[in-house]
Amino acid sequence: MRFPVYSVALVASVLSSFAAVAQQASLQGRVREATTGQPVVGCEVYVRGSRQIARTDSAGLFTLARLAPGRQQLQFSSIGHESLKTEVALPAVGSVLDFTLTRRDQQLQEVTVRVPQGRFGPQRLREVEGTAIFAAKKSDVIVPDNLVANLATNNARQVYARVAGLNIWESDQGGLQLSIGGRGLDPNRTSNFNVRQNNYDISADALGYPESYYTPPVEAIKRIQLVRGAASLQYGTQFGGLLNFELRAPEPDKTVAVVSRQTVGSYGFFNSFNSVSGTVKKLSYYTFVQYKRGDGWRPNAHFDSKTAYADLRYQLTENVKVGLQVTHMDYLAQQPGGLSDAQFARNARQSNRERNWFAVDWNLFNASADWKLTPRSNLNLTTFGLVASRKSLGYRPNFVERTDNDAQQRELISGDFRNLGAEARYLTRYELGPSKSGVLLVGTRLYRGYNHSLQGFGPAGRGADFRFVEPVAALSTQNSSSDYRFPNYNAAAFLENIFYFGEKFSVTPGLRVEYIRTRAEGSYKVIDRDLANNIDTIRQYSQVRTSPRGFVIGGLGVSYKPTEQRELYANVSQNYRSITFSDMQIVNNSLVIDPNLQDERGYSADLGLRGEQGQWLTYDVSLFALLYNNRIGEVQTYDANNVPFRYRSNIGRALILGLESYAEVDMLRLLAPEAGPGRWRWSTFGNLALIRSRYTASDDQAIVGNQVEFVPVVNLKTGMQAGYGPFKASVQFTYLANQFSEATNSPNSPYVANPERNSAVVGVIPAYHILDTSVSWERRWLKLEGSVNNLANAIYFTRRATGYPGPGILPSDGRSFFLTAAVKW
Repeated sequence: MRFPVYSVALVASVLSSFAAVAQQASLQGRVREATTGQPVVGCEVYVRGSRQIARTDSAGLFTLARLAPGRQQLQFSSIGHESLKTEVALPAVGSVLDFTLTRRDQQLQEVTVRVPQGRFGPQRLREVEGTAIFAAKKSDVIVPDNLVANLATNNARQVYARVAGLNIWESDQGGLQLSIGGRGLDPNRTSNFNVRQNNYDISADALGYPESYYTPPVEAIKRIQLVRGAASLQYGTQFGGLLNFELRAPEPDKTVAVVSRQTVGSYGFFNSFNSVSGTVKKLSYYTFVQYKRGDGWRPNAHFDSKTAYADLRYQLTENVKVGLQVTHMDYLAQQPGGLSDAQFARNARQSNRERNWFAVDWNLFNASADWKLTPRSNLNLTTFGLVASRKSLGYRPNFVERTDNDAQQRELISGDFRNLGAEARYLTRYELGPSKSGVLLVGTRLYRGYNHSLQGFGPAGRGADFRFVEPVAALSTQNSSSDYRFPNYNAAAFLENIFYFGEKFSVTPGLRVEYIRTRAEGSYKVIDRDLANNIDTIRQYSQVRTSPRGFVIGGLGVSYKPTEQRELYANVSQNYRSITFSDMQIVNNSLVIDPNLQDERGYSADLGLRGEQGQWLTYDVSLFALLYNNRIGEVQTYDANNVPFRYRSNIGRALILGLESYAEVDMLRLLAPEAGPGRWRWSTFGNLALIRSRYTASDDQAIVGNQVEFVPVVNLKTGMQAGYGPFKASVQFTYLANQFSEATNSPNSPYVANPERNSAVVGVIPAYHILDTSVSWERRWLKLEGSVNNLANAIYFTRRATGYPGPGILPSDGRSFFLTAAVKW
């Protein structure tokens, strides 16, 4: 039988292939780490001159087959290890060769990952951010870019709508001052929170005068971080917690980026916000200027405000970054004054004060350095300073309806603030074993303030003339003046540590050691008059009051995460709040201060559950308790002539218990979970706080059992946001129940039947409900916005002021319209 030639060739080829296979060898190996002996998982093994690649399994084993006998060159590559090149001899029959890799510890350059902010649900602070620990604490993060709201007016009612339980005072159309409280804390200028900008203090004096006359424009804010009372261990001894405004950072990918927003609105409102930012090699910058003006909803409510900010950052070395920030804000506002209950009922828009003015000049400075010591350790150093002033001028009689005239001398109060502080924070991550790890934070704070307060006689007339003048008997009714200096000093050290026990459970204890020395030194004058109002005698009294104290406060937080999407958290911490400058000495016709005021002490605690359900629900439900000892407050009382006035003292002990809840639902994902993201969006949110507050102990038995002031039993905010493509719209409803303005729970102002003697500074703040709506359209570089605040034109008020900008009822704004055009390139 004969075979074709091609058949013979095919057979020969097959036989030669079998012979080659018979001569091939295989290699088995194991890769370990040199220092620990642990297997290296996912290591890639290359054979030089071949396309073969093997990867090690969970035991560090790999297999390479079909290798030619003889010496072969291998290369090992693994993330976090030095590469290895070696040579082996094959075949290695029946044996497993061992290879070791050396761990590589290298500090890499910082990489910024930019991800668009989520549009659904609130955000919360991570357990560790920068050189701060927020594990097991109740926290909220507000991203203004995610809101469909009126940002030009700093409308706090809309901006903070998703934060449960906040009580907001509304005092001016432009949002010049932010006044928020919660859990029974006085909202006045947010004085019960430690208020910061980019993690440094911005209030007049963090201890002696913690009022914030400056509020950054919401248009310049990247994130607002709010942490409740457990923040006292890291940020000072307040009851409210931390409120930090994180301003926008320089654009990392552009040399020049420009944003311009122009807004017009009702009652002469105009706002112009313009920013420029970018990065040139190692230097980054961000700067903005804002001009804002308006005439106000009421007469005599004109304001004019200017704000400027500059942020420079320089990458000094691969691991060291330094920065410098400067902020300036000044404004002049006319104060329409407070109203009596009768005046408010007749016409809430009226004003009987044409000569009251308020001026603020605020300058902030900050220099900081961030040093990445190791891949696990960071050090932050920051110094900050304040040079500022506030001046109030006007007529503020004890009886609100008393008439004013141009010939009368006005009262002038001037405050100058010069403060300097420094903070250092060191944070490191460490291992305690295979399933145990931790994060340690250690920090210190030094603070020095020197502040000067003057109160006396201002000029007659109507203008904003902030000059002190000598009293003229026929032209003045004021009977006192004062001149005080408040040097103060604060040193603190704090420590917090997260102990991780596996992936689900962690415990975070903390400790803060505090030393505070406050001092008041100065004098005040009392004028005695005869029956014809002539000045009889002027008595002067000098006063020096020094109050040094040192103490330790502690706290503990616990977190349990049964799943990645759910967390049960609890914390308890001690709180402390020192008396302020105004508690030491201030003259007010409707307010008398107890000279023996003591600092406030207490505890705050949270127990909550937060998380997500699928991609359609996010929630945070918590119980809280606030125990307030030596609570400073005001009660209504009467003088020898039966004239009402408010008396400020340590009222007693208060206990505040409540439920705070927040939930937001992506309605489209709920109704059609199988549908992917589309051009339509629709979400709804609800924010409900139910609070019970009582005075449990007091020297005044008439107060025991009373409701704590500034605590509405029901605090509800709810709304929805919807959109299609570039269009978005939102609607929001706000409801607060009745609340009292002082501890006696007086239902009405005294002497309602006699307007001449109506003080209007005490009484109920009635329940109110507000409706707001906003729309926006965005296309490439252009964005258009519109909003209607107080859509139903509700007539209401949130505050009874004891002094400026009152005294009396301060009506909130009625319905107002706003339009914004914004460009970005």
